[in-house]
Amino acid sequence: MNRKKKIEGLFKKRLKRARAKLDTRPKRKRYISKADRAKAEALLEEENSPNENIAEQSKAVDVDSGVSE
Repeated sequence: MNRKKKIEGLFKKRLKRARAKLDTRPKRKRYISKADRAKAEALLEEENSPNENIAEQSKAVDVDSGVSE
């Protein structure tokens, strides 16, 4: 009984290792440091802010052109 149990245990252990090696799914999300998160957030804000400035400027031009008529 013990001999059979040991052999099965070894087989399961090897099988588990083989499956783990073939498994390419990410185990968990990668850690992103606080500084990197701040940089990414700053880049997003920088990308969004020119669009907002252009929209505000176009509204100001429309208002000014409407007033001068």
